[in-house]
Amino acid sequence: MSSSTTGLVPVHIGQPEPGSEEEQGLLLRRERALNRMGPPEPLRVPGDVPWERHGLVPRWWGMESSDCPAAMEPGFFSGQGHEEFQRFLGGARQRGEVALVFAVVGHADGDRPRNPLSSVDASVRLGDQSTSAGGRRLPKGMRPEIAPGLEGADRDLAIRLLTRPEGAPWWSLKLYGSQSYNGDGTGRVDHPAAGELQPILVDSLGEPVVAAWMSPEGDQRWYLLPDATRWESVLGWLVHRALPEYVPAALRRARSPFFIDPDLQTVGEQRARDALEDLEARYAAEKQRLEDELRQAKEAAESVRYGLLYGSGTNLVHAIARVLTEAGLHTVDLDEELGGTKSADLLVGADGMASRLVEVKGASGPAQEHLVGHLQRHLETWPQLRPDEPVSEGVLIINHQHKLHPSERTAAVYARPEFVASLDSLPVTVISTVELFNWWRAADWTAIRTAVLGDAATTAQSATPVNPPQPPLPQRRRWWSGGRHQ
Repeated sequence: MSSSTTGLVPVHIGQPEPGSEEEQGLLLRRERALNRMGPPEPLRVPGDVPWERHGLVPRWWGMESSDCPAAMEPGFFSGQGHEEFQRFLGGARQRGEVALVFAVVGHADGDRPRNPLSSVDASVRLGDQSTSAGGRRLPKGMRPEIAPGLEGADRDLAIRLLTRPEGAPWWSLKLYGSQSYNGDGTGRVDHPAAGELQPILVDSLGEPVVAAWMSPEGDQRWYLLPDATRWESVLGWLVHRALPEYVPAALRRARSPFFIDPDLQTVGEQRARDALEDLEARYAAEKQRLEDELRQAKEAAESVRYGLLYGSGTNLVHAIARVLTEAGLHTVDLDEELGGTKSADLLVGADGMASRLVEVKGASGPAQEHLVGHLQRHLETWPQLRPDEPVSEGVLIINHQHKLHPSERTAAVYARPEFVASLDSLPVTVISTVELFNWWRAADWTAIRTAVLGDAATTAQSATPVNPPQPPLPQRRRWWSGGRHQ
């Protein structure tokens, strides 16, 4: 048995040919059956897949399937599609080959009703009527990892699937058995799950979200893929990795141009191909590492970025406290330490230096001048709260005009010349959160320590910053103390 088209590997598709009368009839029957449960389920394999580009030729319903080494979305175990799938399995069995099957789990649209008798959101019936795989749809933002110890073609598939769109859904996978009832009424029969589920990608709890199911006899290998996976990436993997590893004779039979017979290669060809595959594997691993590093850096920065630029109240205080801590300063939340709002928001200091009170304020419009008076009163009442810990100066950090984009805000918190001049005689430093943010994103810890504790902070011994130093961004004017700049 061989492909009718030289060079193309035949693949069984458990659907009618696109645009055929059979397809229209199937869609109509589904729409009638599901008219009370929402829109009809779409066909899994789209009609615009570039089969020939990947060295494949599709075999739809009604076409010979016994010479196919792989099947896509069989999905029908009775009625139409059943005979073709059985011939597919029979042909692989006769040749002594593993039958490769690809099945899709779940629905990306997420709005299909769940069977009230089912405890899972999605399931796929496997090699026989007694075993299925499926589970619950996982929360948004879940990022899977490659299963430990994965090698060869399956590891390559894992790397490819990690490039799915960030918002693409995932479903947990677990094997389930089934139950049946004797026709004579003698009771229920439990059918345990058969075969083995081999993880390819796992979630943060170690549960598989992509896996290969091996039948008990080892003659079927089903790949369970989440919906919203691009078929093109799967087909490329099938021809270049899966078939050479699991069914190499299929490429030889079809005289596929992608078939590489290691027995006919020169030493130079083998060496170059091995080096190329090693390079591709290292590139994919490094790319994944950098993407994970970027994602983690973004997640770590997002709360601070949003808090400093658009926050008010508690989230603004927490963001500022984190920035000061990362700059190597000792930071104490006075609301937690003293209870209630008896003093300023934070007490900040460094080794060998006097501490300062930090008052944090948010203003949707221009900052009111009376906010400076709030901090002055806290400085006056501090000796009553902590007489053994003298504090003589304070810092007012204001997120002013926080409803505007940072680029649209005024550079200085206060602009009235008479008020700005009066600040020079007060023990109060005024800092904009935009200015603090720009120092923080550039990892300019010296600028932060100097702005909060004064020029002496640059030479004082302080804790090591949490974040490692990074190349500074281009600096612009720094404003504090009501408009003085450096």
